[in-house]
Formats: sequence, C-alpha cells, structure tokens
Amino acid sequence: MYTNLPVNELSYRVRGAAFKVHSQLGPGLLESVYEAALAYELQKTGLNVRTQVGIPMRYDALQFDVGFRLDLLVEERLVLEIKSVDSLAPVHYKQLLTYLKLAEKPVGFLINFNVISLENKVSLVRLVNNL
Repeated sequence: MYTNLPVNELSYRVRGAAFKVHSQLGPGLLESVYEAALAYELQKTGLNVRTQVGIPMRYDALQFDVGFRLDLLVEERLVLEIKSVDSLAPVHYKQLLTYLKLAEKPVGFLINFNVISLENKVSLVRLVNNL
C-alpha cells in the first residue's frame, strides 16, 4: 500500500534514511550494500520501496527492454540512484535525469555514499524532472 505523502515529505525521509545508513556504514562499500541498507531503512518508516526496477526505453511506437534499472523506487514516485565513487561526474546526473524521463517520475536523488560526510551538497543531490 502506498502513502499519500507529498514529495517533499518523501524527500525528507529519504535524506534522513541516507544519513542514518551513511553514519552506520561509512564510506568505501559496494553500491549494493548501501542500496540494501537504504531500502531497509525506508521500509522501516512505512514506505513502499522496490529495488532494481526495470524500465523500458520507447522509440517511435516500439518498446525495448534494454536493461535500464532504477536502484530504488520509493512510493512509485521517487527514484534513488546510488553511487559509491570518488566523486560524482556529469554523466551520473545525466543518468538520473534519463531514468526520471524514461520512468516518467517527477523527482530523484543521486546519492554518493563514498564520502566522508553526506552534508556536502554534491554527495546528496535532488533532481527534478520537468515532465
């Protein structure tokens, strides 16, 4: 069952869960570890979370299942792309924006857990899809 929480409240919960996961696990682990822990933390707050959600690519009148996967989908509205890299590159932002467009979702977060602190504004970024 899905909640009727506004997107800003969902964003607040995502940020809180991300900070909790990072404070307990720290940097340097695989993306899959952070993904599992973050999904668990969000589910503990009563949110519906799906992991590794496939999204098709549409071209003309055709639909292709080419292997695009959202790391986490929260409440069927908010996309989370998890990274564990030295620093986020422009391609990471473009990847999330592409996922938002293909999945037709309004908001997403790009989260890099391989940092000393998530307080840095380039480690936890919220992006909006202008549908």
